[in-house]
Amino acid sequence: MEDVKFPREGIILCGGFGKRLRSVVRDVPKPMAEVGGKPFLSYILDYLGMCGLEKVILAVGYKREAIQGYFGERYGGIGILYSVEEYPLDTGGAIRQALDFAEGEEVFVFNGDTLFELSLLRFFQLHADSGADVSIALRWMEDTSRYGRIDVLESGRVISFSEKGGRGKGYVNAGVYILPKNVFEGYPVGDVFSFEKDFLQVFYPRLRLFGFGFDSYFIDIGVPEDYNRARLELARQRGGCYGRDTYC
Repeated sequence: MEDVKFPREGIILCGGFGKRLRSVVRDVPKPMAEVGGKPFLSYILDYLGMCGLEKVILAVGYKREAIQGYFGERYGGIGILYSVEEYPLDTGGAIRQALDFAEGEEVFVFNGDTLFELSLLRFFQLHADSGADVSIALRWMEDTSRYGRIDVLESGRVISFSEKGGRGKGYVNAGVYILPKNVFEGYPVGDVFSFEKDFLQVFYPRLRLFGFGFDSYFIDIGVPEDYNRARLELARQRGGCYGRDTYC
């Protein structure tokens, strides 16, 4: 695989209301939650810059002015565009709209409340070698009840999804994807839909949907206890991929 094929663009979903986090984070969208003196989104962008991304499309909605006012049009070496939701589009609708700003044939997608420090280069290599239409980065969890489980074949082909609430260990969707710009063509989805529930879980038998596991650092600040954990761990300036060129 030639490095020139590696996508240099990413979409970050930043439009959610963050209702579960309201008790500890108020008046700002989740990606702007303060961690170590700066917004959580800064850690995601730092990581993406180290991984070689050059352009990020922020899918914004709720209190978007806070994000736009802080980050502007550039963060470090990353150019920033904004895909503005005039009304809530859910994750699928937000991705669909943001893809209009993408220039390449494929793009990475990230959640704005999750940091998963996997090697994006390795992820893309697995994606390309498998011939996948869409790939999901997976994280092994001893308790999958918060996320639901994804089962894959040895090849990585996704064969089933389990609903949230079920106990047991397994792989969960860590909220990082690779997908083509035309991913929704030919599929009956509307303007407002969930990428996970209304697209992936419905059409995975038809899609070439693959999942690849990584044991990298993972934090999801969607609930207060994990937000507090992020404030402790990330404020210590833990290593991650920073300074490790073999990582990204």
